[in-house]
Amino acid sequence: MFQSLKNKIRENNRIKNRLKKHIKRHYSLRVKMTLTLTVLTCLTIFILWLFNQLFLEDYYIASKLDILDKTYQIVNRSYNNDSGLSDKEQHEIQRLSETNNVRVYVITDDLRLEYPKVDKEGHEYNSIFSVLQDYFFRGINKDLTAKELEVLETYSIYKLHDRRMDTSYLELVGRLDNDYIVYARTNLESIQENVIISNKFLGLVGLGVAVLGTIFMFYFTNRFTKQILVLSEIAKKMTDLDFTVKYQVKTEDEIGLLGTSINTLSEKLEETISELKSVNNELRLDIKNKIKINERQQEFVSNVSHELKTPIAIIQGYAEGLKENVYEDEKSRDLYCDVIIDETRKMNNMVKGLISLSQLESGDSQIEFEYFDIVMVINSIINTNSLMFEQKNINCIFNHTDPLYVWGDIYMIEEVLTNYISNAINHAQGSKIIKINLEQKDEVVRVSIFNTGPNIPENELDKVWDKFYKVDKARTREYGGSGIGLSIVKAIMTSLNQNFGVTNYKDGVEFWFELDAKSS
Repeated sequence: MFQSLKNKIRENNRIKNRLKKHIKRHYSLRVKMTLTLTVLTCLTIFILWLFNQLFLEDYYIASKLDILDKTYQIVNRSYNNDSGLSDKEQHEIQRLSETNNVRVYVITDDLRLEYPKVDKEGHEYNSIFSVLQDYFFRGINKDLTAKELEVLETYSIYKLHDRRMDTSYLELVGRLDNDYIVYARTNLESIQENVIISNKFLGLVGLGVAVLGTIFMFYFTNRFTKQILVLSEIAKKMTDLDFTVKYQVKTEDEIGLLGTSINTLSEKLEETISELKSVNNELRLDIKNKIKINERQQEFVSNVSHELKTPIAIIQGYAEGLKENVYEDEKSRDLYCDVIIDETRKMNNMVKGLISLSQLESGDSQIEFEYFDIVMVINSIINTNSLMFEQKNINCIFNHTDPLYVWGDIYMIEEVLTNYISNAINHAQGSKIIKINLEQKDEVVRVSIFNTGPNIPENELDKVWDKFYKVDKARTREYGGSGIGLSIVKAIMTSLNQNFGVTNYKDGVEFWFELDAKSS
């Protein structure tokens, strides 16, 4: 049982230590969560800025290449019939040009402009051929540089840069399925400038998001950390062995699970500590009882040895005297024999008393309750001791004649009365009066035996019930008392669950006990 309790305590201590560490790690969870989310936000913004810086230009050019490819496919599909462009097809090409900022030209083999249809004398016609000249004659134009980006069977795409104008273009040159030449051109805006502007805007927005996000997260995390602080306070109370506070579980998330675990831990700790205290109290009582038993055993052996030593020595001395014929006359030998018999009787009475006391204290003596007349029992014992009263000139007073019935074991009560009256006879002095009295109150009868003589010292009143205890050892030895009579009284009254005691008066001492007088 103790081992299982120790194992329980160890396990609960381990759980409590883990819980303390857990609470300690999360004590500043609000700040940690806020800082973590802020760092993640800033890291995300930085990654976006870095990708913007490194890959935005390439992505922009790739998008333009895709637009040129799509333009070629639409123009090629539109010129795939012999009837020329319909109004719908012209509208689609025009919409594509305007939407994607692409200028499209279709030229026949004899360098005649097929699309768009413009007046040869007009300004637009001249502008178109000015553009075409940039392509056809760029080999001799030192301000123009071209870089080949994509080469397919049907078309090629170039990146053109005009140093004089500091502008860049993407050009598509290819042949349609009807052998017409298609030329498409789109401007490349200053992508680097766009990247700088984009990153600057992203930085400003990111800074604002980080600040506002930090403020929001700081207050939002209070919802979680507040509950953890409550759990921390409960854990602190648990370390002070206060298990009255319980966590109110309102959610089924991790916080709720932790709260449930703390409540369970609190209940188990309280139960274990309660069991431990009970067992510890029982253990302390057992230890005290064992100490008392050992002390009583040692005291018992010492007292028995002391009490038997004197009569044994007397018997031995007188027996040796008889053997050596110290006295040859018959009268002296009879005296020796009477002394030996008297000492043997005392030893026999003491042994019988010890056996009776041992049976009473161990519970081996069976109690048989019966309803009997206490007056009759007292009169019988008085008659038995009448010769002793006469020899010691003691006046025994008992004026009750009417029957008075009580409950108890009649043989045990006779033993109690015999011990009380014998004790009164042996200690009666002065006027030598013994007064026996009966007093009934609330269905309880108190039997008291009073004798005139010296009082018992107040500090020894509780000790007179101990085995072998003698107030006046010389006087006790004189009348042959063994010191266990009152111990037998205590054992009997304790087994009957009745009160008993002793009281000093001005002219003497009174011993008393009580019995139940209920009729049923």
